[in-house]
Amino acid sequence: MDWTNKVVLVTGGTGSFGKKFVSAMLNRYHPAKIIIYSRDELKQYEMQMKGFNHPSLRFFIGDIRDLERMKRAFQGVDIVIHAAALKQVPACEYNPFEAVKTNILGTQNVIDAALDCGVKKVMAISTDKAVNPVNLYGVTKLAAEKLVIQSNSYAGGRETRLSCVRYGNVIGSRGSVVPVFLHQRKSGELQITDERMTRFWISLDQGIQFVIDCTEQMRGGEVFVPKIPSMSVKDLATAIAPEAKVVVSGIRPGEKLHEMLISEDEARNTVEFDRMFVVQPSGMTWFGRDWEKTGKPLPDGYSYASNNNPEWLDIPAIQKMIDPFVKAFEGERS
Repeated sequence: MDWTNKVVLVTGGTGSFGKKFVSAMLNRYHPAKIIIYSRDELKQYEMQMKGFNHPSLRFFIGDIRDLERMKRAFQGVDIVIHAAALKQVPACEYNPFEAVKTNILGTQNVIDAALDCGVKKVMAISTDKAVNPVNLYGVTKLAAEKLVIQSNSYAGGRETRLSCVRYGNVIGSRGSVVPVFLHQRKSGELQITDERMTRFWISLDQGIQFVIDCTEQMRGGEVFVPKIPSMSVKDLATAIAPEAKVVVSGIRPGEKLHEMLISEDEARNTVEFDRMFVVQPSGMTWFGRDWEKTGKPLPDGYSYASNNNPEWLDIPAIQKMIDPFVKAFEGERS
């Protein structure tokens, strides 16, 4: 797909994902225009002061809860990358109405605006917490996924197609446990909630590239899942602070012991490729079903979870992966 004549809009464009995605677009893909759509004027200002002042960039103040503003912003847009969300599990647990308004109703607004304005592609960013959710954040992201996928049936004769990318924890992103551990290691004591806990991990660069690749390939109605490694949270703590004492504080409300990217029920509609899985829509009347022609069906009873993943990061591999964030953190503190 040629991006050079495309107008791209990123919701939540001032976040960790948005800034990295915009950098990739500017440096490698050169779209005609990139619109940063977010509600925080300070973050937009700070983003511009840090070098995001390319002539193809536009900064729109707006909230995904505001459908009319989104319709104005979506005029002439070809591709929407929907990354805006409330993402902190404890914050969503304590503010459930706000999480629903942003993550569910806000996603519906993105869909409605895209359909009404003739946007050709919408790619929504989801999370492993949407699979068999046990916290409100996961529930809202599952609902958002369902809205995005099923909304392809509303496209009718329109060109609009909508898909999702679903992946695990992003190392070093805002809210990641990595900066938390880096702060804690000064005290000589790191807190983890359970020694058995495992998580999927992906770098921000890998996540961005996966989203770009899937946006190019999408038919509409798929959920794209990358093959990514797992790590033990205890090993992560050891990699960050080998000499520190590890204190087990107990699992927090809404926290899972292990995360899942594909459930056993979803596996029946999922096909496997070398570097990813594609969860096809269960409906047969619209798009996104032809992946089964080239992909490998998954066996009965299959699930893709962080504790049954064949690919694992050991402590040296974790240290190599987090090294840029450790150096950046130490540079900020010096």
